[in-house]
Amino acid sequence: MTVEPGGQPGATEHLERLITYSETLHAHPETAWEEHRAARWTAELLEEFGFDVETAYLGFPTAVHATYGSGRRRVGFVVEYDALPGLGHACGHNLIAAMSAGAAIALRAWADPLDLRIDVIAAPAEEGGGGKIELLDAGAFRDLDLALMAHPGPVDAPRAEPYAVAHDHVRFTGRSAHAAAYPHEGRNANDAFVIAQVALGLLRQQLPPGTRVHGIQTVGGQAPNAIPRTTEGRWYTRAESLAQLEPLRRRVEQCFEAGALATDTAVEFTPESRPYSEFRTDERALEIYTRHALAIGRRLDAPVEHRTMNRASTDMGNVSQHVPAIHPYIGLDCFPVSNHQPEFAAVCVGEAANRVIGDGATLLARTAHEYFAREPGPADADPAGSTPVARRRSGGGPA
Repeated sequence: MTVEPGGQPGATEHLERLITYSETLHAHPETAWEEHRAARWTAELLEEFGFDVETAYLGFPTAVHATYGSGRRRVGFVVEYDALPGLGHACGHNLIAAMSAGAAIALRAWADPLDLRIDVIAAPAEEGGGGKIELLDAGAFRDLDLALMAHPGPVDAPRAEPYAVAHDHVRFTGRSAHAAAYPHEGRNANDAFVIAQVALGLLRQQLPPGTRVHGIQTVGGQAPNAIPRTTEGRWYTRAESLAQLEPLRRRVEQCFEAGALATDTAVEFTPESRPYSEFRTDERALEIYTRHALAIGRRLDAPVEHRTMNRASTDMGNVSQHVPAIHPYIGLDCFPVSNHQPEFAAVCVGEAANRVIGDGATLLARTAHEYFAREPGPADADPAGSTPVARRRSGGGPA
């Protein structure tokens, strides 16, 4: 157990073990809902350090729940370990897993003195699958007094300000025909997608500030001399809040309906997951994290345009609507290389990645330690006028 200067938890003692865990995840990327090896390796790591571990948590095969201690107050460290299709760990979820697990391990010595139960919740499918939302609906997270995780990025950005996002699958169905001999018999599903894309491009001029609309076509046809019967795609719509998201999503859906109408095809516009929420930051926990980050030498003064990874949507936003939470970004000092690029996957192992694991685990553990070591005063109350613990017990805000 590491106790660093000032009697605070740190991650240096077990850093090599955490690095090995992170590098193993990185070398064997698994996409959303398929994280079977990652879940097993996470369970084994936490069992090794004395946690009581439950696999297939709440019926989800790749979710893990681990606990240490039996205190009245409960702090949760959230693990992610899914990778991106075709890009591996280009979002650095291997580092998230190591930081959260490392923080929980580092905090064990304070479980009894602080009357804590330490929870680790390893959630699948952050990359579009909404795994935390599914777990939340099944009863996870709600008994926590504080939930923490840190996310790698090109630079440090402590405050998460993610867009709310809707993930939709689009499918056009028309009628196949020979493109030269019988084109008039066809109903071209690819043309439907082209028309929808043009409509979306024109819509962007009227989009409100702080919104994003983007996606890809995943199926476009099989042969150039056959009119495509079926095309498919995946589309994301983002806004500042769930309240702003739904009317914008409807306008996006209408662009796809326009493509179907113009080509006499049918369209299906189907959610891939529940929408991800905006984030509700626990200000006291963020202040503690930020102060400790500065104390260990983290640079928090990167230009604003370098810090925009903190706008990336996350299903941790939904968790933050129910329990006090923070989701800081911790930098690999690699800008202009940034998340969801192959080059970012490359820097998620190595010297910079190892430093992020050690710093991130230490900062999360120290934030939790100080958060529970002193009772909140009036200045720590949230804007609604309740303390963080009271907010959790009263049910929090809307999902």
